[in-house]
Amino acid sequence: MKQTIVLAGASGFIGRWIIEEFQDEYQIIALSRKKVKTNPNEKIIWRTVDLYSMSSTEKAMEGADIAIYLVHSMQPSTRLNQGKFEDTDLLLADNFSRAAQKNKLKQIIYLGGILPKDKHKISNHLLSRFEVEKTLGSRATPLTAIRAGIIIGPGGSSFRIVSQLVKNLPVMGCPQWTKSENQPIDVFDILSLIKQCAGNPVTYDKNIEVGGNEVMTYMNLLQKTSKIMHKRRLIFSMPFFTVGLSKWWVSIFGDSNINFVSPLVESLKHRMIPSKKHDDLYHIDFTPVDNSIKRALTHKPPALPTFHQSHAEKNTVRSVQRIYNPGKYNAQWVAKHYPIWLSKRFAGLINPRFDGSILRFYLLGIMLLELQLIEDRSTPNRQLFYITGGVLTKRTDLGWLEFRSILDNEYVITAIHEYVPKLPWAVYKLTQAKLHLYVMKKFEKELQRLK
Repeated sequence: MKQTIVLAGASGFIGRWIIEEFQDEYQIIALSRKKVKTNPNEKIIWRTVDLYSMSSTEKAMEGADIAIYLVHSMQPSTRLNQGKFEDTDLLLADNFSRAAQKNKLKQIIYLGGILPKDKHKISNHLLSRFEVEKTLGSRATPLTAIRAGIIIGPGGSSFRIVSQLVKNLPVMGCPQWTKSENQPIDVFDILSLIKQCAGNPVTYDKNIEVGGNEVMTYMNLLQKTSKIMHKRRLIFSMPFFTVGLSKWWVSIFGDSNINFVSPLVESLKHRMIPSKKHDDLYHIDFTPVDNSIKRALTHKPPALPTFHQSHAEKNTVRSVQRIYNPGKYNAQWVAKHYPIWLSKRFAGLINPRFDGSILRFYLLGIMLLELQLIEDRSTPNRQLFYITGGVLTKRTDLGWLEFRSILDNEYVITAIHEYVPKLPWAVYKLTQAKLHLYVMKKFEKELQRLK
């Protein structure tokens, strides 16, 4: 009987190739935010999921043996997305880890980035991937973490930037970060490694760093690609070119969104050569980089189903704030202390009332917001409140607030999801949204003071 793989990030570069290459050996449950309209491949089960929602994630993973996690929150999921991508990634990984444990999965496989050996200089992008790795492996489900640098293959965003730069620029002055060494790897070599790890207990609770058999710089990769594309390009070093300026340069001439380019450039500043710590756990006949480039330029990625357009509420807000928690208080304690602190901090102005079940915020006798604690979905490490009323909310059937402890209580994440404000959008952004951020920063200082 085939084992079942649930695939988060199924519509991305690696996800599409996993579906293509694994479908004969495994039953694939592919997860997507949007509902499938037409599915040309009946072998694949597509499930709609909101990975920000614990209950949705738990349901989507039902019946799976192994999970493959390929999610990175580079793009906003609501009209206003308050927070850093690394905090959002942390929250999503925590949801996934909890859901995997509840469904008694045998293994999670995560594809992240190689960690630089100079860890004190690590970029936010790579640090985020490491935090995601730690979070996915923080519960009972065994984690196999695969760490790679640049992955080359048809449909890959990172290599597409390289090919677009070569296509669009006859002259390229390369900044200092393009001299950092990397070991690009072919997408099919990554797929081979994932297959060798899937359901293999020897790889459980291991982190495997992998790269192709050629060490090169990003500048070398540009030169190789220009030669294979038969484009005569003048490519030279320009070390005074700043990282900030080069992000915009890569974004514009690489035809790619700055939100994707920025963390990519930050990570490429590092020398990312894999360690050989677990080389004995797998065998790969690595694809030469020239062959990888040729295939990426001439082949198309596997087709996806068509998806229904989203008809979600337009003016939604998501705010994910990470609070440093030196006192190691759990989420339940923080959720109870928050209204107490708020009443003292804004005495005479904001009056919170919490009876253990309903939390209400009043201003001059007017109820601003009402939140209901969902006790059967809450634990000491996660407190869930539905937004159920108040003059500041437009919808009472949508939106929730949560407090959750994360990374052994080192942090508490406070998050508002799918909130629909009653105020006009421009007014909300200039007032209530900014006030929320201000309050969360002050509350973080309160937790530090208590320590």
